[in-house]
Amino acid sequence: MAYEKQFCPNRECPDYGKENLGNIVCYGEYGKNNVRLLRCRTCRHRFSERHDTVFFGLHTDEKTVEKIFRSLVECNGIRATARIIGVDKMTVQRIFNRAGTHCEKVLNQLMKDLHIEESQLDELWSFIKKTKTSQCVRKSSE
Repeated sequence: MAYEKQFCPNRECPDYGKENLGNIVCYGEYGKNNVRLLRCRTCRHRFSERHDTVFFGLHTDEKTVEKIFRSLVECNGIRATARIIGVDKMTVQRIFNRAGTHCEKVLNQLMKDLHIEESQLDELWSFIKKTKTSQCVRKSSE
């Protein structure tokens, strides 16, 4: 069984970063959530299907993590989210911090070599701030 969207994370591999080659296969599972272990046929490098995702190394199941994200996006605080989901507040804090770190890594990769002027960045920041404020105000007034 091939995994079309997966690619070999080994930078030494000739197929590094290339999708849809049919070189990634499943060779086992691990953990209570049966996370698949994948292998590159080209370089024989093994890795988790969660490699380079916010879920890698988490013991919390993906559905609970998704519920935590949804609660936080709706402007609930860390403690409120913990009460709503039924988990410890430190679990929510760790997942929140992990998500922030992961987002920073992804954005650093996506934002390379952009030719944006300061005025465009200022406009973007104003839009984000205005949107965030209006969403939280709207939610609290409901």
